[in-house]
Amino acid sequence: MKFKVVAIISIFTVLTVGCTTGVNSKQPVNEAQPITRTNTQPGSFVAGEYPTQGTVKVLTENGKRYLEFNGNFKTSKGPDLFVILYRNDTVPTSGIQEKDYLKIARLQKTSGNQRYAIPNDVKLGDYQSVAIWCRQFNTTFGYASLAR
Repeated sequence: MKFKVVAIISIFTVLTVGCTTGVNSKQPVNEAQPITRTNTQPGSFVAGEYPTQGTVKVLTENGKRYLEFNGNFKTSKGPDLFVILYRNDTVPTSGIQEKDYLKIARLQKTSGNQRYAIPNDVKLGDYQSVAIWCRQFNTTFGYASLAR
């Protein structure tokens, strides 16, 4: 009987020690490609047709570029909303021309942190601002200058 108790305690100890070893020493998922980040200064959103607030910055991570909205980002709900890059520093509230902007993606949500991939072939130097744009009514909800 004593042998069974000792054996059970020994097995329990081996399993407990073996399972907890290394729990606090997390290894990077991909050691060959460390995460590298570079940021531009954030630009603050200003209202177009609707109140829009928060900041946006261009973030480069592992060679990919993103537009990143901070947690304070907020705009009104609307139909057919997109994130666009615009050629000028300011964006008209309505009637923008197709030649002056590049559609990045549909707006994920009207508030909070979010990130949008910038295609590799896009020359960011050609665009000076980012906007929240309603395609259905060709209306700018708000925009922010892209700091360089």
